[in-house]
Formats: sequence, C-alpha cells, structure tokens
Amino acid sequence: MDSVLGPLLPLFERERAAGRAMALGILVHTAGSTYRKPGAMLLIGADGQYAGLISGGCLEGDLGERARAVIATGEARRVSYDLRNPDDLVWGLGLGCEGAMHVLLLRVGPQEQWQPLAHLSAALAEHRPTAIAVLTESADEQLPVGSLLLPSSGAISALPPRASALLAPSVLTALAAAASKTGRLDWLEGPQARWKLLLLPLALPPRLLLLGAGPDALPLVDIATRVGWRVTLADHREAYAVPSHFPAAERVLLTRPQEISRAVDPSTFTAAVVMSHHLPSDLEYLRALSATSLPYIGLLGPPARRERLLYELGPRAQHLRPRLRAPVGLNLGGRTPEAIALSIVAQIQAFVHESEPARSAP
Repeated sequence: MDSVLGPLLPLFERERAAGRAMALGILVHTAGSTYRKPGAMLLIGADGQYAGLISGGCLEGDLGERARAVIATGEARRVSYDLRNPDDLVWGLGLGCEGAMHVLLLRVGPQEQWQPLAHLSAALAEHRPTAIAVLTESADEQLPVGSLLLPSSGAISALPPRASALLAPSVLTALAAAASKTGRLDWLEGPQARWKLLLLPLALPPRLLLLGAGPDALPLVDIATRVGWRVTLADHREAYAVPSHFPAAERVLLTRPQEISRAVDPSTFTAAVVMSHHLPSDLEYLRALSATSLPYIGLLGPPARRERLLYELGPRAQHLRPRLRAPVGLNLGGRTPEAIALSIVAQIQAFVHESEPARSAP
C-alpha cells in the first residue's frame, strides 16, 4: 500500500465517534508522472476536511466536492483526472505532472460497519499484516464497484451465484493474505474482464529498536516518528531511560544490556541501532543481536571501535558482520546529532524500500 494509514486515523476516529459517515479515496490506477502511486489513500469528512494526500493538493478540493454524493448515497464512484495535456489549465495548474490518475471513492460509515478502515486500523494497532480486496471495475450489476472483502469476515457485498469461483471469499482471503506477506499491490481479473479486483496490503510502519537513549537519540526518535515509524528505546541508565524524554516513542525501557532479549524480542523489529556510547553495553547488545535474524543492525562509532567490538565477539561476529552497518548511516555530510540522525533514518528508509545506495565510508 503506497499510503501510510496513520495520518488518516485521527479524522477517522473523530468522525466515527460522532457517527458521521466519510468518504475514502483510493488511488487505483496511474499513468505517467504522478505525485502518488496506486494504493495511496485520502479520507474526506462530510464537512470537506480531509486527511492524507493523493496529489500535491490541487485535486483534493475537487474530490471533496465529489465525496458529498458518495457520502449521501453510499454509491461508490470512480473519478479520473488526466494532467498530461500541457495546455490544461483547469487541472494541470501549471504543475507539469503529466500524468493521469483514477480514484475510487467509497463511503465509510455506520452502514458499512466503518469498513475497510476499522479492519485496517485494528491491524495497524496490532502491527499485524493484512490486506483488503476492493472491486474497482465491474460489468455485473450484482457485483457493484466498491464491493469489499476483508480476510476476517468475507465479502461485505453479497456475491451472485454465477460469479466465478475465483471470487469466492475463501479464495480471495488467501490471495489477500499472500498480498499482505509481499506488501505489494496485486490485481485479480474476472472472466472476459467483466470485473477487476484490487488486492491492497496494509503497509506496516517500520519498527526501530534503539539500544541507547542518550541525548543524541532525541533527534533520531523525532525524525523516525515524523516519517511514521514506531520506535522503542532501551538503556541501562535511569537518567536516560525516561519516557518523558521521548514522548513520541512507543516504549522506553530501563533494562540491563545482558537482559535485552528478555525485555523485547529483537526479531520483531525492522532495524536496530546500537548507540549507548558504552563499550561493554554495546558489546552485549551486539551479542544479543547476533543471535537473531534481524536484517539491519546499525552501530554508531568509528571503524576502529567496530573492529574492536567484532573481535571481542569472537565467532559470533561472522553471523553479525553481513548485516552490520558500521558506521551506521549514509555519508550525507554533517556531524551534528541531527545530521547523524538524518543519515541513519535515510539509510534505513532506503533499506526498507530495497533501494539502499552506497553505504557510508568504512
């Protein structure tokens, strides 16, 4: 899913608490150069307030106007924008995007049991992989555009008996489960292209484990949480492991380095960064991480310090070295804590999206 769900949730929870239906916009197809790619989402309240972005802000107002009818009737609607004409001053607005976008608007309200956002938000809270399926095109009146399937509850809309067996909820549930594992969008097309189904996995935010909660962890937590990551910190020093110092962090733990594997399960994280500035502590952290399958492990400090720690690890070092980024971070320039934090987040971001550039100089 190209969309990050988190920014939509405050508006969703507010409107759900008030019992007011909303419209969910899903970017289902693009051509050419566009601001966002398929899977991006926009949530629009009945008052026109919206959360999330599908364009750079030039189309959201128009989608808000079209969402009124969707909220009132409950009938899903496809909206298309073509910005590829350089003379188009109505939608192009001189942006030079030169792309086309197709957006599906769905009502999310009491009659829809607040789906699919209720399902997705619950999975996000549990950090649980999932996917939904939504019908984006249909030539069958009994299979209306906007019909949903959720892995836990089957199709919301009734399915006609003559529909292909491929549209059976059990089959689609399996397909959605597969999409949730890969994290990639997928499509399912019916016989004679009579319908088209989008399988939309939930993009779970990276989980970052910081081993060391000193002052230089502050900008790292700030930048990481600003891009939607979930951060857990651990430190053995009472003066550092203070939750109020890191209000944006998911957890702040006071624990000895030798007990880190009992305090948290490192394998449940996307990446870990060892940054306690205390050589014996960093050694214990690396010892614990070497026994896991965590694919990204960062170590703060110069190469000489890295080699000393690896030497003291002995045979364990061979299991750790292929996954170790040390010195951690991309070589972006700058030596301030903020610059180093930016370089670390940039490297992990590239790693998560499988586009990691050259590593920092050894």
